[in-house]
Amino acid sequence: MLEDRATAVSSPTQWPAAYPKGYAVVDVETTGLARDDRIISAAVYRLDERGEVEDHWYTLVNPERDPGPVWIHGLTSEVLEGAPLFADIAEEFAARLDGRVLVAHNAVFDWQMIAREYARAKREAPVRQRLCTIALSKELGLPLPNFKLESLAAHYGVVQQRAHHALDDARVLAEAFRPSLRTAAAGDVRLPLLECRPLTEWSDRPVPRQSSGGYGGQGGYGGYRPSSWRPSRKKPACPHPNPGRYEDGKRLKQGMRVAFSGDTSVERELLEDRATEAGLHVASSISRLTSLLVTNDPDSGTSKVVKARQFGTPIVDEAAFGQLLRDVEPANE
Repeated sequence: MLEDRATAVSSPTQWPAAYPKGYAVVDVETTGLARDDRIISAAVYRLDERGEVEDHWYTLVNPERDPGPVWIHGLTSEVLEGAPLFADIAEEFAARLDGRVLVAHNAVFDWQMIAREYARAKREAPVRQRLCTIALSKELGLPLPNFKLESLAAHYGVVQQRAHHALDDARVLAEAFRPSLRTAAAGDVRLPLLECRPLTEWSDRPVPRQSSGGYGGQGGYGGYRPSSWRPSRKKPACPHPNPGRYEDGKRLKQGMRVAFSGDTSVERELLEDRATEAGLHVASSISRLTSLLVTNDPDSGTSKVVKARQFGTPIVDEAAFGQLLRDVEPANE
């Protein structure tokens, strides 16, 4: 941790009175990204009102199913077999969150996973507000090449030791959040706080344990599909110009217009958030300006697929799109 770097800001003498009195920096590793996926590890760093670490906590969680992408998080079925169930750690987890603002990188994902686990346990997480460090980075205008955690960490000189390990990711985020919070306080910047609404009803479809230990299925993620229903929401404006259509074998480029059609293995809202985070323009319809259509069923005959074929818009499936998202070319600006 290099808090004396020029990029960090010392704690202001006058602290904004409206700022929260404490934070819980959270990271969870999961079996996947869909509604039916489960938490397999969780970490919480509790911070005081100025971002100083008070303590930290970490636990494994037995998901009672296949652990998902072991090659990413490293947690096998054997490792998780003796771990506590979420219901067993729910009270301790709640004590770490109680009365604090939940802070996470892409906080909507962490909050949704936590809220669903508490709903399954017939409880509610004691969280009323969340703060996304991606949104805060944008609010502060940080000169980041992208909004990945590693880029935010590098900006503040924070060294990652074990990427995709909940405890280390939470530590990294806590160390990067502190100077961001102080920068915001020094400029009296309004924090981008959002309300956390707990789930009051929940029903799970059974998910079979996979013998392969992997994601499996056409779109990956275990071969099951969440509900395609979702509320409409206003999409943020893309700050980059449209560079044109995607070309097979090349990288996606920031500003490209991407549309989705049909069921997806990953919850559509999360998939759209990942595309937006990468600097892509998520479009709700197909036009001659659309760069790419993502669909797992290119022969479905939906209006988007038909228009894409009429306009010559490139089509890829969800798995290929996930690979492309890993390395998006910066916009020419």
